Amino acid sequence: MDKFIITGGKKLVGEINISGFKNAILGLIPATLLANDKCIITNVPMISDVYILKDIMSALGAQVILDEINHTIEIDTSTVKECKASYDIAKSLRASYYLLGAGLGRFKKAEVAYPGGCDIGSRPIDLHIKGFEALGSSFKIEHGIIHCVAEKLVGNNIYMDVISVGATINIMLAGAMAEGTTVIENAAKEPHIVDVANFLNAMGADVRGAGTDVIRIKGVERMHGCTYSVIPDQIEAGTYIVAAAATEGDVLIKNVIPKHLESITAKIKELGVEIIEYDDSIRVRGKKDLKSINIKTLPYPGFPTDLQQPLSVLLTKAEGTSIVTESIFEGRFKYVDELKRMGANIKVDGRTAIIRGNTPLSSTQITATDLRAGAACVIAGLMSDGQTEIHDIKHVERGYENIVEKLRGVGADIRKVTE
Repeated sequence: MDKFIITGGKKLVGEINISGFKNAILGLIPATLLANDKCIITNVPMISDVYILKDIMSALGAQVILDEINHTIEIDTSTVKECKASYDIAKSLRASYYLLGAGLGRFKKAEVAYPGGCDIGSRPIDLHIKGFEALGSSFKIEHGIIHCVAEKLVGNNIYMDVISVGATINIMLAGAMAEGTTVIENAAKEPHIVDVANFLNAMGADVRGAGTDVIRIKGVERMHGCTYSVIPDQIEAGTYIVAAAATEGDVLIKNVIPKHLESITAKIKELGVEIIEYDDSIRVRGKKDLKSINIKTLPYPGFPTDLQQPLSVLLTKAEGTSIVTESIFEGRFKYVDELKRMGANIKVDGRTAIIRGNTPLSSTQITATDLRAGAACVIAGLMSDGQTEIHDIKHVERGYENIVEKLRGVGADIRKVTE
């Protein structure tokens, strides 16, 4: 088992380059099924989730070449004859459910194991199924496998009872080659929704309105290959922004889209940290004295649930009491017990955490309970005195490319050790 060992108390100073967006690439790779052709995707983050998806696509019969040096992936799906993803290859990746929409769109049939991923609370796929059924697909689960079959897919108006990023993307994938027009109302508006829509259009689809709450998809008969670059990862950027503030550092976060980061930079400024925005970068200059703030996670453009855990660690430094409300995933406070082991004063009541600030963290052994909790643990280690050991770092490596190298590049004392 691997672990991180961090000696805290060092200010981060320097530059960090942000990788391609994890949440976007997990939708783009399955979408290549629709092309029945060769697609080349650039600015690909080299993270474990991408390696898993590469193996899944290869198991389906696609010809896949992953170039780690140039951060590209070339996928030829013309050799794929059906969309069947077994439990063994799909169990560890939540985004495997995008194969349902892509498989339905191309083959009118898909069989995919019920998705896995981080344990952060209930994440049902009922809205995905509602969308597929509205387009004409039947649905059943047998022996842990989701079966979706349609004689043909026909466009329809689909209202999302709850805003869902995954369901919005899946319905776009299925609707891209349906007959007629599909309209998704109350659609998610996250940047990676727009990225997937742009990728589909680059392959010949007709998707309009992505980034708003109404998306219209005019079905096309066929699609084709393309070359496409993934947008920068707003969550990775937000994590390093928090890390710079937490260590009272001075870091230039490069290769970002500042517009995508407005909800996080607004809160960081509210804490009292200096934020300077440029065209494609953000400079963070930390301050010693921080003010307490309140946070509520919301769908984009609200504060992202994926950054709730990292920012909550920073709030242990602020003067006074901060209140964090998690409105997306009810299981996102499991990491609090790890912070308490380090001396944090946090009380959780349902979906709300009350954080008493000005409580220095002390080093100890802690465990990453999920991907973003792992990022929070890393930041806690950077803030604490002495040497912190973080276990179960496989969660962190699912979403952060070269996190050790990037942090060491700005002065952190962190290393990865194999036990």
